[in-house]
Amino acid sequence: MDTANRNQVLIVEDDDNIRRFVSINLINNGFVVNEAAFGEEALQSFSTNRPDVVVLDIMLPDANGFEICRKLRERDPAVIIVFLTARGQDLDKIKGLEIGADDYIVKPFNPLELVARIKAILRRTEISLKPQRLVLQSGPIRMDLNSNKVFKHDDLIELTPKEFQMIRTFLEHPDRALSRNELLNLVWGEDYIGDPKTVDVHVRKLREKIEDDGSKPHWIETVWGLGYRFRKDG
Repeated sequence: MDTANRNQVLIVEDDDNIRRFVSINLINNGFVVNEAAFGEEALQSFSTNRPDVVVLDIMLPDANGFEICRKLRERDPAVIIVFLTARGQDLDKIKGLEIGADDYIVKPFNPLELVARIKAILRRTEISLKPQRLVLQSGPIRMDLNSNKVFKHDDLIELTPKEFQMIRTFLEHPDRALSRNELLNLVWGEDYIGDPKTVDVHVRKLREKIEDDGSKPHWIETVWGLGYRFRKDG
């Protein structure tokens, strides 16, 4: 079967049964799957055969999944990373999202939900990254949708796929107060089932990258009791 146009997923999970279970469901839904049971094995696989999506456990025999996530983000800011883990505390979820995960799913899980979330992220990413001869700009923040790059003045800003989609959403709706639920729908998709706190985590990370002082934001304003607003021009 031709795999050239099929999305590739790397599953990093030390439990053989769970790994095979996830793999079979993804294969049945048209994905090309590679597997790794250890962190170092995952990094090697990533280097030799870059996937579109990484499904990553936190508790690995030889490594911490959070650290693996950081290393993957350093190697490729655009790869989609989904944590699939038994660690369901809010602090773990927030940490996972802050270090660059696009989604966080807690075990036990519904394999159909996992597949649906991956497809939703890919859909949103593909739509937002379609080449267009268009530039969005507000003040020093400029998004070139033809090259899929974001700049502050002339400095390139490295963004994850979700951060790219979020800044695009803000630039397309300048000076408009957007609720957390609106941002979830616009960035993650209406079929996304998740915690609105995900928005807060991504906004905090985005502020660190585009603001002069992330603790005193100028461009992404907090609208208390609602959500956020992106300031137009200055």
